[in-house]
Amino acid sequence: MSHSNKWLARAFAGLVVAALPVAPAAADVVVAASGPSAKTYPVGRKIGATDKIVLQAGDTVTVLGANGTRVLRGSGTYVLANAAINDRSNAYALITRQRSAQRMRTGAVRDVNAGPVTRPNLWYVDVRQAGPMCIADTSEVRLWRPVTAGEQLYAIGMDSKTASSKANFNDGDMITVWDLSQAPITDGSTYVIAGGDGKPSEITFRVLDAVPEDAEGLAAALIEKGCMAQLDVLSSALAQAE
Repeated sequence: MSHSNKWLARAFAGLVVAALPVAPAAADVVVAASGPSAKTYPVGRKIGATDKIVLQAGDTVTVLGANGTRVLRGSGTYVLANAAINDRSNAYALITRQRSAQRMRTGAVRDVNAGPVTRPNLWYVDVRQAGPMCIADTSEVRLWRPVTAGEQLYAIGMDSKTASSKANFNDGDMITVWDLSQAPITDGSTYVIAGGDGKPSEITFRVLDAVPEDAEGLAAALIEKGCMAQLDVLSSALAQAE
């Protein structure tokens, strides 16, 4: 190939590369907001890495994205690209792992001074938590309680008076099996969990078609389905990993 032809080939290749579409950068997601600017930055709003976030005194905005879970407080202008990049892949994998039930005994309980105990897996059904509950796998569902001491029996039914299934926690266990043969779960199905020491919890299940590979995508999916309690669990788990 002559020198001129080589030059033309390189030039053509450069034009082809330049014409290829550029993949948009992943946007961070607002997962909590309070204060005067909460309406400007509502939960679910996506913010680019170079976008300016202008806050007023008394504002608190929590953003989940590739740079970690950031809590922005007080008056000022913030740019997410200025955040240090953290590796949260391990924490994300642990909190979203789809696995068989494991016996969690006394060692899983935190010190009482360390704050409230939260479920160690996003897909465990918290017996205390009413409202929407997102599920990734309807073929294997687990119930979770925040204590290990003592036996507890829960009734599961379409209402608080009729039980179609029962779930028993043995002494020392935080996890037990949801009997899907008696209480099958589909998208939109609603059940009342009654028993233990608390009031009945009405849960409406939302089934995810797929679990996003990144935390930002999952946060957006949880927000879309209304699974705000799980959004809090995800945000807290990733924040602790930083």
